[in-house]
Amino acid sequence: MRALIQRVQSGKVSVEGRTVAEIGPGLVILLGAGHGDTPEQARFLAEKIVSLRIFEDEAGKLNRSLLETGGDALVVSQFTLYADTTRGRRPSFTDAAAPEIAAPLVECFTDFLRAQGIPTQSGVFGAHMLVQIENDGPVTLWLEK
Repeated sequence: MRALIQRVQSGKVSVEGRTVAEIGPGLVILLGAGHGDTPEQARFLAEKIVSLRIFEDEAGKLNRSLLETGGDALVVSQFTLYADTTRGRRPSFTDAAAPEIAAPLVECFTDFLRAQGIPTQSGVFGAHMLVQIENDGPVTLWLEK
């Protein structure tokens, strides 16, 4: 699984002009699933992400985690994280898991975040989404498991 996480002041997902998810300060997590990914990998990534010390403490140092700040999470499925751009001009997405495999893994990941007490919302799997991200810092990290 691959995750691109962004520390945000706010995040929002709209589908067909309707807001389906919206958060305040916390993390927007763009999440992709690849062939062979498992619920165990989803759990590992969820636990890693909520424990990353990427929020500032009183001294302005990155010493606090999402768990410590009480921030929100917004999970957006994104198969394009598995783009292969090594040949030609059109990306190949053959490394991304099929929707029937990826959708349950994204849901599993979201459930793991909620189980850790993180208020979590998500986009709509497979939909054309408009994602608004007010990146804070900016702080953007790439994780893979």
